[in-house]
Amino acid sequence: MITPGTPFAPFHDVLIDPVQLKARIAELGAEITKDYAGGNPLLIGVLKGSVFFMADLARAIDLPLEMDFMAVSSYGNATESSGVVRMLKDLDAPIAGRDVIIVEDIIDSGRTLAYLIELLQQRGPASIEICALLTKPERAEVDINCRYVGFEIPNRFVVGYGLDYAERYRNLEYICCMDEANLPPIEPARTRAQVAEGHPA
Repeated sequence: MITPGTPFAPFHDVLIDPVQLKARIAELGAEITKDYAGGNPLLIGVLKGSVFFMADLARAIDLPLEMDFMAVSSYGNATESSGVVRMLKDLDAPIAGRDVIIVEDIIDSGRTLAYLIELLQQRGPASIEICALLTKPERAEVDINCRYVGFEIPNRFVVGYGLDYAERYRNLEYICCMDEANLPPIEPARTRAQVAEGHPA
């Protein structure tokens, strides 16, 4: 277990702890189970940040669902969305006639999600709904109708539970805030051999 304040993750400003995450995701799963009773929705996870949320959400839904993934980029290593969306991975299967639920880790400006919704609507799904773990109402630039929301959070840069800073900290089991004015340096990755040889971090 990676706890707040460890050398790997020296953050103490925990916004949402594991107990809160588990409880809210169970509630979201129950809502989706009720709303789609008798059906088999298709969950579309937006990589990479949604992976942890998507896995736990799927286990909380008591339906014969299916899963697929898309990957887009609008952040790079920055802390704010650039607004320029690049498609990195498309879906593996058609979605025509399907009830689709887009699973997002966080809705920031909403521009990336608006792009995805427009793209998927062109493929003829029966319906599209959004399930986001986090939303930042203060940052919204596009009006997104998000049916399932885990938590509304203030306009802070957050990491953990799938959310990253320069690809680090996704594996924290809680969500915490980082001080954008004092971000930690990102050192090059080290192999086990380099660690054994005493290469500096």
